[in-house]
Amino acid sequence: MKTLLALEDGRCFWGHSFGSTGEAFGEIVFNTSMTGYQEILTDPSYCGQIVTMTYPLIGNYGLNSEDGESSQPQLEAFIVREKSPLYSNWRAEESLDDFLLRYRIIGMERVDTRAITRHIREKGALKAVISTEDLNQDSLVQKAIQGPPLVGVDLAKEVTTEEPYYWQSEGNYTIAVIDFGVKYNILRQLAARGCRVKVYPAKTTAHQLIKDNPDGVLLSNGPGDPAALHYAVEFVQELLGKLPVFGICLGHQIIGQALGGKTYKLKFGHHGGNHPVKDLMDEKVYITTQNHSFVVDINTLPMSDLKITHINLNDNTLAGIKHCKYPLFSVQFHPEAAPGSHDTTYLFDQFVKMMEEYCAKK
Repeated sequence: MKTLLALEDGRCFWGHSFGSTGEAFGEIVFNTSMTGYQEILTDPSYCGQIVTMTYPLIGNYGLNSEDGESSQPQLEAFIVREKSPLYSNWRAEESLDDFLLRYRIIGMERVDTRAITRHIREKGALKAVISTEDLNQDSLVQKAIQGPPLVGVDLAKEVTTEEPYYWQSEGNYTIAVIDFGVKYNILRQLAARGCRVKVYPAKTTAHQLIKDNPDGVLLSNGPGDPAALHYAVEFVQELLGKLPVFGICLGHQIIGQALGGKTYKLKFGHHGGNHPVKDLMDEKVYITTQNHSFVVDINTLPMSDLKITHINLNDNTLAGIKHCKYPLFSVQFHPEAAPGSHDTTYLFDQFVKMMEEYCAKK
């Protein structure tokens, strides 16, 4: 079916649909990963966004019930240059087409994804709408202009768990994971290190959490504008110095604000599995998976009690911090590597060691 993509600045792209039909609104971004489309589709950090894949052929190894990063697709629509008509993998259970159709997600193919990516790199991430129903360019551009913005919006409330639950109920240390849109592989990494893992809703208070007596707290990744999560910033401020804390992506941005910093929106964001980051502690460069549209402004942080641990080598944005007095650190990338490099899974080991030292002092 003929499909039209319209951006708020008036640029339009024609293609053909797969998966579901209808209309979808969101901020359009591009992802540079060559594999891992199932993880990308199900990553809660993509809530509110339309994702364009830069790798030209997507869908060739199908999808399965084990590799998802949440229970369902989280993005608004999915754009590829070419959807593979066949899939082949011993673990595959369904095609990309069937998966999107099952969850009523619009897919778009036979469109110039290189042109879309170049346009976003020049103009920045834009509001967009994709439609199989309204094929009038002027009409669809107006809909894109009127679409909901990403700035100032708390999307974590859309993807967080409603009730606490155990991911793993046995283990040496109890980790409380605050779910702002947590990826399952973060939970898998913690469980693999012999930890008891309990997941809490985004709006859990510090008082509620401390009553459960965890040994450490992980602030998860998630979608939307970190500046809209005032309750999460207050949560971290109340928790400072009381428990070991590890923040990932949105969790890092929340920690940055709790320590006095500010965040800002990147022009077209960091989305992909090939972002070089330098660890200033060991002077090594790691290839990381990243998926964020906002970053902490390095110039707004009070550095008297902080140490910068990681820097993004593409644009020199802040990629990691550590507190000098409290057991707290955070990173602006995804050490769980889903999809992506396993270079930085060592950070989970550092978190477990931090909890060991904390528990030894209690």
